[in-house]
Amino acid sequence: QTSGANLILLGTQGGPNDNLERGGTASLLVVDDVPYLIDCGFGAKRSLLNVGVNFLTIPAIFLTHLHDDHVADLPGLLSHQWTQGRVDPTTVYGPYGTDTLIEAALQFAQANTEIRLIDEKRTVLPPDVFNGKVIPATDTVYKAYEDDRVVVSTIENTHFPEWAKAEMSYRAISYRFDTADRSVVFSGDTTYSENLVTLAKGADIFVCETIQLGKTREWFDMASGGGEGDLYQDAREGIWNHIIETHANTEDTGRMAAEAEVELLVLNHILPGSLLEIPDSDYIEGIRKHYQGEVIVGRDGMVI
Repeated sequence: QTSGANLILLGTQGGPNDNLERGGTASLLVVDDVPYLIDCGFGAKRSLLNVGVNFLTIPAIFLTHLHDDHVADLPGLLSHQWTQGRVDPTTVYGPYGTDTLIEAALQFAQANTEIRLIDEKRTVLPPDVFNGKVIPATDTVYKAYEDDRVVVSTIENTHFPEWAKAEMSYRAISYRFDTADRSVVFSGDTTYSENLVTLAKGADIFVCETIQLGKTREWFDMASGGGEGDLYQDAREGIWNHIIETHANTEDTGRMAAEAEVELLVLNHILPGSLLEIPDSDYIEGIRKHYQGEVIVGRDGMVI
């Protein structure tokens, strides 16, 4: 039994770039022994085992956006919650499309569900316990969730450029969790965002993505050279433009942390991360151009 709020980093790799050292984006905030999951990228369920948190006890999951490197493990996690006997509700919160995503997850589990309803005499139906709730993407702080342990607020960030938003309804949001002893902000994927600075103002912990551009380009050129089995054989430069246009470089991250006057900056969704091993100083160098406070370069399994 532990009291207070503990941040656990489950997956810290900037993605979608799977490797054995860092998992896809996922974090836990454990408040008085209740785990809240923020994003659910590839490897999240296994990472929960690694840190000793029972996945059956997760009542609420919060998605920053619906890119696959943030939701890949979600269908499996929900399906296994049902298979392993969770009967209390699990609600998944997120921006536009989250409700449809949960409907798809239930369809993914349909064969498993129908089989077990018959041969195991199950009585609980997945649609009765799993549901998705859409959070509006707003330019002002929006209270999205509250219980007796935490208040969760959101705001839209700048992961999706204006030109892209004009052609789709999908949005990306950031989260702030206020507990009795700590305030923790999760940027999700974003470039520099005035909205995010507003949300993070005075937070104890700012969990923010970052990309070291020079080293990431070095890796990108090695990984997408055009050979059989190489990455990004379709729209190579379009993907690179997405990377640099929709993610916070180290200077952006430091600038937001400084302007929000946060106590501690924790780097997450890190590029190149474990794709190309570089010293922590390569990330911190850009951050120090703006932010002089404490910085932790996140790694999977860290408890903060």
